[in-house]
Amino acid sequence: MQLTGAVAVITGAARGIGAALARRFEKENPAALVLSDLEPAPGILAADVSSEHDIQRLIAHTIDTHGRIDLFCSNAGILVEGGAGCPDAEWDRIWKVNVMSHVWAARALLPHFRQRGGGYFLQTVSAAGLLTAPGSAPYSVSKHAALAFGEWLAIHHRRDGVKVSCLCPQFVRTGMVESVQSPLRSWMVDTSIPPEAVAETVVEGLAAEQFLILPHPEVKEYFQRKATDYDRWLRGMDRLIREKEGG
Repeated sequence: MQLTGAVAVITGAARGIGAALARRFEKENPAALVLSDLEPAPGILAADVSSEHDIQRLIAHTIDTHGRIDLFCSNAGILVEGGAGCPDAEWDRIWKVNVMSHVWAARALLPHFRQRGGGYFLQTVSAAGLLTAPGSAPYSVSKHAALAFGEWLAIHHRRDGVKVSCLCPQFVRTGMVESVQSPLRSWMVDTSIPPEAVAETVVEGLAAEQFLILPHPEVKEYFQRKATDYDRWLRGMDRLIREKEGG
């Protein structure tokens, strides 16, 4: 996909990866960039992606204003730290933002994409969707589910001309990583990359129409190791986390 002349929507665009995507996309001379986030700001529309109504309203506004949507970047996401003991309310909150926001966006977009003969859907997932995020069960589970939904869309709506990419970075230098409270925080921050590097990889991945967009190329190797010997990978992850927590 070429961004030049395209109408693109980005959720979670006020900061982090979303803001970097907006800055990078602008260099490609799109016809329009519609930016949204939880709170309104100059040039940014208010939209709460944990609300299907807000997502529908954002999509309808874009189509009414610009006549079409060529690319929808379902980017907004949150982190909830903890394990199985996280309260149900926190599991519900992260599920709505990290999973259902993609479902609701696709539900609203698919009739429009079918009518136009196609469209592009970019989900910001995480390497946690392919691997597992250390320290956070809700984040890992929700990102696995988000990736599975992206796969389902790509399989079942290819015939409608719908193209899907899933962005799966490891640690990115954003407020999310910096907010981590676990002993793993320093390791995550030290190995993180700037959001601008992620945005550059996204532009390249969209141009190549890759399903998996991997700003950290090593994630592909880790994923292959996991598939080759699941038990060995689980043992290795346990060792890695214990080492980083102790360090």
